[in-house]
Amino acid sequence: MTDDRSRLRRLLYAAALLRALAIGLMAVLVGLYCARLGLSAAQIGVVLSAALWGAALATLLTMLAGRRFGERALLVALTALPVAGGAALLATDHVAAIALAAFVGMFNVNGRDRGAIPILEQAMFPATTTDADRTRVFAWYNVLMDAGYAAGGLLAGLPTLLERAAGLDTLSGMRLCLALFCALYAASAALYARLPVRVGQTAPAGLRELSAGSRPIVRKISALFFVDAFAGGFIGSAIFAYWFSERFGASAATVALLFSAGRVLSAASHLAAAWLASRIGLINTMVYTHIPSSLLLFTIVGVDGFGWAAFLFLLRESLNEMDVPTRQSYVMAVVRPEERLAAAGVTNLVRSGGWALAPVFAGALMQTAGLGVPLLLAGAAKIAYDLALWREFRKVKPPEER
Repeated sequence: MTDDRSRLRRLLYAAALLRALAIGLMAVLVGLYCARLGLSAAQIGVVLSAALWGAALATLLTMLAGRRFGERALLVALTALPVAGGAALLATDHVAAIALAAFVGMFNVNGRDRGAIPILEQAMFPATTTDADRTRVFAWYNVLMDAGYAAGGLLAGLPTLLERAAGLDTLSGMRLCLALFCALYAASAALYARLPVRVGQTAPAGLRELSAGSRPIVRKISALFFVDAFAGGFIGSAIFAYWFSERFGASAATVALLFSAGRVLSAASHLAAAWLASRIGLINTMVYTHIPSSLLLFTIVGVDGFGWAAFLFLLRESLNEMDVPTRQSYVMAVVRPEERLAAAGVTNLVRSGGWALAPVFAGALMQTAGLGVPLLLAGAAKIAYDLALWREFRKVKPPEER
């Protein structure tokens, strides 16, 4: 049984790593690629929003279909769609067709996986471990994901390298990277195909079947997660990449290197979060690390030089993701095992909706009110979220803290 659980974790970890490579590549490249095609800031915002709405719809459908289809079938299907979307993106330069490709491909333009696949993985991981090790398992999952995001971000610098070394024009280099994105998702699909049809002893419960104890928890925490996600949509990787490019004239290679360094710091912070949570609790870890990272958004906007802005960005990245494994572990811990898919689904769905709404506003604000306005609004909203989360859930303890 232990060997089976370990094998399942290894497959999930490997597929997640390949997927993260593709996500890190696309997150940096998609905004720059659209700009190279001649799209305006507002049009780029529409494309990014379409990608996030596609992810939100896929999350909803996955949550509804989870009771009828096994995890294996859903995961293979969800990794095939980005391959189709990436291929469509390569075939057009029309803004409406690009937006449709982004919607179908569910491109994770925020630099981290915000789609349907994580809700399945989050519901599966607790079945592969114990309550005591659950947060550590989620921490390693996020370490691998961030390592993939970092390496994928570096891959986004390939067009610049190919231009200098081989004389290839930047647009052609970007298209080669988009083809690599498709290949990585196809490889991830092949790994998911090796999973068992369904993980766990019982079929997942639907939203209407949540217990009386779980229902208010899921409702309240989903509302708070929407606020956090909407604020996060103002500062996704694609938006930040565009901000550094416009504010300081940073090249794609420079932005790729900066974002990759940030992913490395985020990866290390996940293990620190698991260690800290075992001492002060999951909710305290989420709040006490997230507020300082939000305050740093104000300082990033306030500096004039790229060096200081990059330093503060990296400092923020070392704190910003410490709430991720703790949040995932907490939500899976405070509901029943059969309720995990529904809880993961609805919390990720509202987060996807928040992320999808924000880029259109962010693009418009950057164009009309100023480049730094979305960052300032995001910082204020995230601090409000953290304070409300601590007030509502500090007394709702997971099993290992009781």
